[in-house]
Amino acid sequence: MMDELEFRLLQLAGRGYCCSQALIILALEAMGKTNKDLVRAMSGLCMGAAGGGNTCGVFTGAACMLALYAGKGDDNEKENEKLPLMYSELSEWFEKTACVSYNGISCRDIIGEESNVPDPDLCRQLLIDTYNHVLEILVQNGFDPFDAGNNEG
Repeated sequence: MMDELEFRLLQLAGRGYCCSQALIILALEAMGKTNKDLVRAMSGLCMGAAGGGNTCGVFTGAACMLALYAGKGDDNEKENEKLPLMYSELSEWFEKTACVSYNGISCRDIIGEESNVPDPDLCRQLLIDTYNHVLEILVQNGFDPFDAGNNEG
């Protein structure tokens, strides 16, 4: 049985969004926001940054998701002091937990050297696991993932 998150990811993939875009769309939706410019910019992380097969877009998208909540957004804001620790938590989890099952941290490692198209089933599970872990990191650090007034932590 497919849950709501998995169904939403299938919808986004069907509409042509890549993994990094899907993560930021989910985060924006949780906050009741939209931001076409941000979603468009996230496409630069697709298929391992600029399509080069490098660092997985799920990982880089997840880092951007954390920054959406805790990063500096204008002259009157400061980066939340917890952000570096949240990045560290994400990196450690992604390398030790998520990528153990996927042969590495690069898009090329995860989807295979010859492939230029992600495996929807493989990437969807990695997206689900990573999205849920990012939510845990946010909550553990005092952020409400469903609060539009972020950067408070």
